[in-house]
This record gives sequence, structure tokens and C-alpha cells, in this order.
Amino acid sequence: SGLDPAQPYFQGTPTEVRLDKSDADFVDVIHTDSAPTIPNLGFGMSPAIGHLDFYPNGGEQMPGCGKNPLSQIVDLDGIWEGTRDFVACNHLRSYKYYSDSIIYPDGFLGYPCASYDLFQAGNCFPCPEEGCPNMGHYADKFKDKAKVDFLKLYLNTGEARDFPLWRYKVTVTLSGRSKVRGYVNVALYGSGGNTRQYQITKGTLKPDNTYTAYIDAEVNVGEVNKVKFLWNNNWINPTFPKLGAATITVEAGQNR
Repeated sequence: SGLDPAQPYFQGTPTEVRLDKSDADFVDVIHTDSAPTIPNLGFGMSPAIGHLDFYPNGGEQMPGCGKNPLSQIVDLDGIWEGTRDFVACNHLRSYKYYSDSIIYPDGFLGYPCASYDLFQAGNCFPCPEEGCPNMGHYADKFKDKAKVDFLKLYLNTGEARDFPLWRYKVTVTLSGRSKVRGYVNVALYGSGGNTRQYQITKGTLKPDNTYTAYIDAEVNVGEVNKVKFLWNNNWINPTFPKLGAATITVEAGQNR
């Protein structure tokens, strides 16, 4: 397992001196700091080099690493780890994701995709029929399923422990008499736990229109048994507009 196999001079070098898929029966890589070296000192490498290459959050800038230095330095792990984390935060995220992956065998699903932008837009959702590999400790469960030479996998993570997120596609069709401005939030309730509210859309809300969002939830909801729908127009409207959900469809990425 390559945890952000970094260092300058690593990228584009011969396979003898860097990590490569020829080094073992199964090589999986987590890229967390592959931004170009000069602009913001990213030291990772972006090209796929293993059998499975994971690019959490796109592989360049990790959520939670942009916090102000002080909050990092007095982090839970104490001053030394906090200081070190601030200096190399993106780079060090790789081992934190890995250690979290040990206790979440169902977490960190990597979606096969051509780019992070396409993944964010929902083009690579849900997982293909053979499923998605798990980034980190359980990546080797996918060892015999990878059909292509280099598989690029994308996912999002949380800003702090616990890092894994589970991806859902939520589609809401509105009902009502007239259009209003505001936002729509949805929370999922299931056998595995409940999520916070996620914003599905904001702006003009038109009855009979359908709105779709991809949410990365902090829990694996499991079997969905309830959905909470909320809308708000942010201001007092004397006509008291009413808006409802005609249908809400929830699709889980991991099992379609």
C-alpha cells in the first residue's frame, strides 16, 4: 500500500526507483498531496502507478487541511503531532485515512472515474456491478476484480476523524401550487443510523420539478426507513406558500 508515495524527483522517474505495480502482486496507492510542487508545495504524484489508485477529494487538497495553523497545532493529538500536521497536512492524511479504514470495512468506497470533476458531478455513480474497492486496509478484497491496467478511483472524506463518508443520490420531486424561492434539505434515517440535513437545492423551487443532489453522508444509513424533508424560504411571506415532496428517491452508491 503506497501512502502518498511522494518526494520530489519521484514522479516520472524509472520504475526501479519508485513504487510501481510491478513491485508486488497487488499494489494500491492513496494520493493525498499531488498538487504541483511549486505553487503550493504539493509533493505527491498524480499518475496512476498501482493496480488501484485512490484520489480522495481529488488527490490534491484535503478537507480540514485549510484550517488555521493554531487549530491544527492544538489538535487532539497534542502539540508535536499538531505542528507536524500543519506543515504536511495533505501528505499525512494518507496514513490517517488508512488507519481509519481498518475500523470501517465498509467505508472509503472508491468510485472508478476518469476525473474528480466527473465524479463530483455524479457521472460515475453508483458503483459498477462488481462493486467499488475500499480505499486503505481492505483494498485487496478487490484484487481479482480489477479488469483494467490502471484503475483511478475517486471519493470524498470528512474534515476530521472519523473520515469515511458514504455517497447517496437523492432526488426530490416537489409538489405545491406556486413557485417560491428558498432551499430544500433532506435527512436520511435508516437501520445503520441517521444523517444530518443535506441541502438538495436552493434558489427557485418549482412544483413538479425534480431536483437531484449527491451527498456524502457521515454514516452508512443501511436500510433507509425514513426521510425527513424540509424547505424554507428564509423570510416571512404573507401568502404562506406551501410546498411538499411528491416523491423522494434515495440511491445508495455501494449497492445501487
